[in-house]
Amino acid sequence: MPTHGAHHRAESIPDCTTPEAHRAAYKRAKANDAIFVCIARQGQRWKVELDAMASSKPIIPEQAVGPLRSAAEALVIDGTVEKANIGRDYISMWPIEGEARAREIATAFHAAMHGLQLLHMATPGQHQRG
Repeated sequence: MPTHGAHHRAESIPDCTTPEAHRAAYKRAKANDAIFVCIARQGQRWKVELDAMASSKPIIPEQAVGPLRSAAEALVIDGTVEKANIGRDYISMWPIEGEARAREIATAFHAAMHGLQLLHMATPGQHQRG
């Protein structure tokens, strides 16, 4: 797992199908002060989950969530996912056909969320959490 909030490569996204794996990966994200990201098998399909609350860094402002929502909507429209929850601090999308596709989506959304967080932190007067 990358440290200090760096974005992940697809193969490094943890598989958190079991509760134990989920707890361990979340604990690592908190220890690294990073946005939590994982994939998890749900039957024959997969789920992507991100949680910015694992990091003590500021959560991205609501007005910056638009690109994340637009990308998620495109995935729903084209049938890649059926459901998506997108917010300032949490993202989940499911069901996704195939582990490789879930990893690709998790990697892209983690990089975007991390980048928006860094941009928010670099903006004057935006250093408070939330």
